[in-house]
Amino acid sequence: MNDISSPSAENVSLLERIRMGEILARDCPSREVLNHVCSRWGVLVLVVLLDGMHRFSELRRKIGGVSEKMLSQTLQSLEQDGFVDRKALPVVPPHVEYRLTPLGEEVAMQVNGLTTWIEQNLPRIMDARQARTTTAAEDS
Repeated sequence: MNDISSPSAENVSLLERIRMGEILARDCPSREVLNHVCSRWGVLVLVVLLDGMHRFSELRRKIGGVSEKMLSQTLQSLEQDGFVDRKALPVVPPHVEYRLTPLGEEVAMQVNGLTTWIEQNLPRIMDARQARTTTAAEDS
């Protein structure tokens, strides 16, 4: 039985398929967006900004290990994709504030679900990793 809300590929026009994106297609722009959102720093920036507006220095302090260059590049990518809003304040020294757009809040909630699952299941993941390492050592 077909769900009317999710049309089959045959019933979707080529234009609609291009507009929706096809993540498995080599040249689909959705892959670039996926890279921005799912990169290590992209995920962490989105999760931190779920708490509200942050200045650049606050983001850098909260996200351990991110360089100034990587944070800047990540914020620019997320801003370009419409997920982050940047506001430069006319003060000396300059202050820049970042916050999620409504679209950014939507994607950040999705990413936050994944990060929460990873945090909650980290002991199981580490046990599985250790078991594979032990098995590989025994097979050597």
